[in-house]
Amino acid sequence: MIIDANMHWLPEDLFTDEALRDAFVNCVSRDDDWSCYVRVVPGTDLKQIVLEKPEGFENLNYIEKQYDVDAQLKDMDAAGVSVGILRVPCWQEWLTIDLCKQVNDRLYEHINRYPGRFRALAVVPPWGDPECLAEVERCLDKLGFSGVQMAVHYGRLYLDEPEFRSYFRELNKLDVPVVVHHTPLPVDYGSLLKYTNLRRQLGRCVDQATGVGREIFSDLFDECPNLKLVHSMLGGGFFAFVNGLAPEVVAVRDQLKRLDFNEEEVARVRRHLSDNIYFDTSGAPQWGKAQLECAVKVLGVDHILYGSSYPVRREWFVRGIEIINALDIPAESKSLILGGNAARLFKIGV
Repeated sequence: MIIDANMHWLPEDLFTDEALRDAFVNCVSRDDDWSCYVRVVPGTDLKQIVLEKPEGFENLNYIEKQYDVDAQLKDMDAAGVSVGILRVPCWQEWLTIDLCKQVNDRLYEHINRYPGRFRALAVVPPWGDPECLAEVERCLDKLGFSGVQMAVHYGRLYLDEPEFRSYFRELNKLDVPVVVHHTPLPVDYGSLLKYTNLRRQLGRCVDQATGVGREIFSDLFDECPNLKLVHSMLGGGFFAFVNGLAPEVVAVRDQLKRLDFNEEEVARVRRHLSDNIYFDTSGAPQWGKAQLECAVKVLGVDHILYGSSYPVRREWFVRGIEIINALDIPAESKSLILGGNAARLFKIGV
């Protein structure tokens, strides 16, 4: 069974229900340099929601009819994907509790129209107040959702900050997976703006890698050891930084201590990475064979989930499974990436 652990979902009537569309547009925080508006895709009659940060620099585009479920099911069948795990793309950062409830209800209706094909992740503001926690429990217990979705940062706050700790304590008790979706830019983003690909690709990676690093260095997992956070885009290519951030402790001593590490601290950081952090591929073709094989070797095959970011780039979906199957790793490892790890983590088929 192939499970796509990163499929995007937006209400199918987002562009036809003006009240719903306006609610999505208006919840985006203008206090954090965001600009959000609706315009027509050039050369078509299709509407799109555009988000810029700062004004004049596009970072997100959501296009009418791109989230058509009939086309999605057809694409899934052609690719051999059995189950898609659905998340709201990048709106986790802004949705109010009232809008979250609407989204969760619509997502529940959506997955139940197509039994067995989709799983849902609850979206809730991460502040740990009673109303938010009640919505998490409703989604898990009454709606049968498979986990929770979050943004890697909210405003200028990454997830290791104390503002989120009460929420994480409750999620730790519930022992459910938490999918951490990237935001388009890291908190400090000025030097990434000038070039489109740098802004729209590296920006997401810097954001995710910053989030993963802060989480494993902090005391978050010391306090909440049951948390399982699944970061998109391979954690921003975090496999490339592991040995530099948590180097092997050797007997050779430097005259000047440049890194804050001893054997106990390295072991703690490595343990957090092993016990609490998972990664999805978020478009395997964009990484390439060599990089994916490196990720498997460094992060461990049991920590990587296949994810396409459908429908962001059609190539990522059409060629994604082919790329995984071409890796020079055992067949059992490919099976874990393509479905086994997600099935275990999200309790699919159990």
